Amino acid sequence: MVVVVSGPPGTGKTTLAHRIAAAIGCPAICRDEIKEGMVHASPGFVPGPGDPLTMRTLSTFFDVIGLLVGRGTTVVAEAAFQDRLWSPGLTPLLSRADVRIVHCVTPADLALARIHARTASDPNRGAHEDAQIGDDARLRTHNAFQAVDLPVPTLTVNTSTSAYDPPLPEILNFLSR
Repeated sequence: MVVVVSGPPGTGKTTLAHRIAAAIGCPAICRDEIKEGMVHASPGFVPGPGDPLTMRTLSTFFDVIGLLVGRGTTVVAEAAFQDRLWSPGLTPLLSRADVRIVHCVTPADLALARIHARTASDPNRGAHEDAQIGDDARLRTHNAFQAVDLPVPTLTVNTSTSAYDPPLPEILNFLSR
């Protein structure tokens, strides 16, 4: 199974992905964590939209997921990709894995506050262009976010609180059907 955890930046995807992976007993492959690891091998890296490292991260992310699926591994895949990036990467897996989508939503103002908090508190966020994107652009992106649109079971989760709506046990039930 491939559990896709998607949604706009700041919606709590990474936290939820790790909780799901721990409950299922499988790896969580998170796009931002891959990029943060790649930055360690790239001295002097300066992040920006479409930078070469970002592009390598995209292919690495889907390569890792494909490798794990090919070896018979259930995986939780998490990224803030919109449909235009998720669908081409996931479509080849549809015949090889049971794909489920968990789409995270939260109000734009809360997502923006989370982005500011993590940028200020997490030095690994320097791998991303967070500080270079203005609040107006973030709000436009949040409000126009195109969710993954594939013919697979999809569950929308409100991540405004750590309790989730629906709660984690119901999310896990959705994944076990």
